[in-house]
Amino acid sequence: MLEKTAARPNLHTSALNLSGVFSAVISAALLGFTPVLGKIAIQYGIAPFFVVALRTLLATILMAITVFLNNRSSFYIYPAGLLGCALAGTLNGIGSLFYYQALSLINANLGQLIFLTYPVFVTIWLTLDHYQPSPVSLIRLGLIVVGIGFLIYGIYTPPHLKGILFMLIAAACYGLHLPINQRVLFEMPAPTVTFYTLLFMSAVVLPFGLLSNHALFTVAQTQQLMLSLIPVLALAIVTFLSRLTLFFGVKRIGGLQTALLGVTELLVTLTFARLWLHETLNPSQWVGVILICLSILLISLEKPLQRRTSKVSWFHWLQHHAPSKHQNPPPLD
Repeated sequence: MLEKTAARPNLHTSALNLSGVFSAVISAALLGFTPVLGKIAIQYGIAPFFVVALRTLLATILMAITVFLNNRSSFYIYPAGLLGCALAGTLNGIGSLFYYQALSLINANLGQLIFLTYPVFVTIWLTLDHYQPSPVSLIRLGLIVVGIGFLIYGIYTPPHLKGILFMLIAAACYGLHLPINQRVLFEMPAPTVTFYTLLFMSAVVLPFGLLSNHALFTVAQTQQLMLSLIPVLALAIVTFLSRLTLFFGVKRIGGLQTALLGVTELLVTLTFARLWLHETLNPSQWVGVILICLSILLISLEKPLQRRTSKVSWFHWLQHHAPSKHQNPPPLD
C-alpha cells in the first residue's frame, strides 16, 4: 500500500507539503511569543511552575472545546496512539517545567537561543533510530549551530550555567516528542493528537503548579494580580494555537523539517523581547540571525529521510496496524 501510494502523482502531496510548511511557520511565529510572555509573567511574581501549569491546562480545555464543537469523532484514538501521545505529552510536560524554570534564571532571548538546539536533538534521536539525515539537513543544522554561536557570542551578560542546562534539557525533550507524535499522526488527525498530547502534558505539570500556587499571593494588590495573569492567559491561547498548527505541520512535512523550520520563532522572540523587555541585538547577533534565515530558505531542497538499515524503528509499536516484515515504516519527511 505504501509503495503504490508513493507511485501516484505528487500534485496533491506538494499542496499538502506547502500547507505543512505554512502551518509550521505559523506555529513557530506563535511559539516565538512563549519566552517573552513567560518572562513577563515570571517578572510579575508568578511562580514558573504555576505559569506552565495554568497555560497548559487552559490550552487543553480550549482544545477539548474545539474538538467537541467541530468533530466529536476526533476524540477517538487507538490504544497504541494513546500511549504515544502519553509518552510525547509526558516528555513535553517535563521539558516545559525545565523551560520555564530556565526562564526564571536567564533572559528570554538567551533562553530561546539555547532552546533552538532542539533540531539538533531531533537529528540525534532519528539517527539513533536508524534514519539517515539528508546532506541538506546537515548543512542547515550546521548553519543553525554556527548562527546560534554568533548570537550567544554577542550577549554581554555572563550566561547562567544552570539556566542553560535546564533549557538544553527542555530542548532534548521537545526534540524527542516530535518523531513520536509523527508516528501517531501517520494514523490519526492532528486535532486528536494535539488534544491527547496536551492532556498528558497537563497531567504532568499540574501537580507542580498546585505546589507552587502560593506564589500568586506575593503580588500585593488584587488589581496587580489580575494584571499578572494576562500574559499567562495569552500564553494559553498561544500554546493552544501553536500546538495545533505544529502537529498539522508535522503531519505534512515531518518532525525534522518542522523542527528546522521552527527556528523562525527566534525572529519573533528577538523582536518582541526588544519591544517589551528592551533586549537588544548587536552586529554579531545579526550575523547569527542571517545564518538562521539562510537555513530556513534551504527547506525547498529537502528530501524525505531514509532508513539506514532494515532494523525495526523504536516507535513501530505506535502504528495502528502492525506492519509486515516486508513493509516499510511510515516516512519521516
